[in-house]
Amino acid sequence: MGVQARAAAHRLAQLSAAEKNAILLGMAAGLRSATESVMAANALDLQAAADKGLAPAMLDRLRLDAPRLEAIALGIEQVATLKDPVGDVMDAWQRPNGIRIEQVRVPIGVIGIIYESRPNVTSDASVLCLKSGNATILRGGSEAIHSNKAIAAALQAGGEAAGLPEHAIQLIPFTDRESVAAMAGMDKYLDLIIPRGGKGLIETVVALARMPVIKHYDGICHMFIDAEADGEMAAALVVDSKTQKPGVCNALETLLIHAEVAPRLLPAIAAKLAEKGVELRGDARTRQILGAAAKPATEEDWHAEYLDLILAIKVVPSLDAAVAHINEYGSHHTDAIVTADEVAAERFMHEVDSACVFHNVSTRFADGEEFGFGAEIGISTDKLHARGPMALRELTSYQYRLRGTGQTKGR
Repeated sequence: MGVQARAAAHRLAQLSAAEKNAILLGMAAGLRSATESVMAANALDLQAAADKGLAPAMLDRLRLDAPRLEAIALGIEQVATLKDPVGDVMDAWQRPNGIRIEQVRVPIGVIGIIYESRPNVTSDASVLCLKSGNATILRGGSEAIHSNKAIAAALQAGGEAAGLPEHAIQLIPFTDRESVAAMAGMDKYLDLIIPRGGKGLIETVVALARMPVIKHYDGICHMFIDAEADGEMAAALVVDSKTQKPGVCNALETLLIHAEVAPRLLPAIAAKLAEKGVELRGDARTRQILGAAAKPATEEDWHAEYLDLILAIKVVPSLDAAVAHINEYGSHHTDAIVTADEVAAERFMHEVDSACVFHNVSTRFADGEEFGFGAEIGISTDKLHARGPMALRELTSYQYRLRGTGQTKGR
């Protein structure tokens, strides 16, 4: 598969933007025409997951239906409308000796994607890699193996009819652990690995990989309600961040609230969360305010990515304390402040060391599509070479192109 992907990457790098866009439209059409077979495959995965006792939030991440498949197809078509980054001149200058230098975006080459339960990643990864001129080898998780096979087959069939090079998108058809180790050792063929999943998977890939890895560790997202926050806005943002889709990496996991406003704002926020079925776990001050509505929080709760309807709450004495808590316990993913104080907001956004920092915005907006990037391949908590939502530009490298008139180094 590595040999085939390397050959495909060379052909992909020669495709024009128009040719790649035509392939993408073919892939979207292929997925739509395979709706019934994809849903039948997904039903097998859902039944197996239910038999294993997966949590409701995890089952929701796995579930596909006609509207979700249509959303995936629309996402493919949206990527086709985006500007192709390949060939962009990032910088250009001329040296005193007359040599002209350009820094130009180029595909990375072959990208390995290792991911777990969400079958939409099969499509997202495939189309973004294709648009950016990269071949890809996909290794999905056991929970979605039937769905992944069906989606990959649909994309391949639709794409081939529109000119997709053979082996440009390959899905490993099995999920044994040895396949992860095998991919991690394929530095001759894979230029980059992107693991998407639990911390254990990512740590395994990082430990074994002989090529660069872009990591997406836990999404321990925080929201800090400042002393100058609007109460209604704060409640709405907390509820949306926690409950709009709790099983995803940009869902709120820990709420911090300033001690000055906690007695006034917390009860109303807790009531709205209770309506959504959220379990609250609070520090001592939170439990003084909320009573039996909050269970005691432990040290583990400040480190927790619940991916469920559970929220940790802590009352803090100041902005400094909130920032210190986030930088100690956070995962450098997405953290937000709710405040009418612009100075406090700017301090928060400068001092919190996370890929995404928000002011008066739900954490659920930490998403490539919401940023206008189209589908995303993940959210990087690294600092090199990509950080935050990863889309087309983050799937390119660059080369220097020099043009001259016969210049030699010798004098």
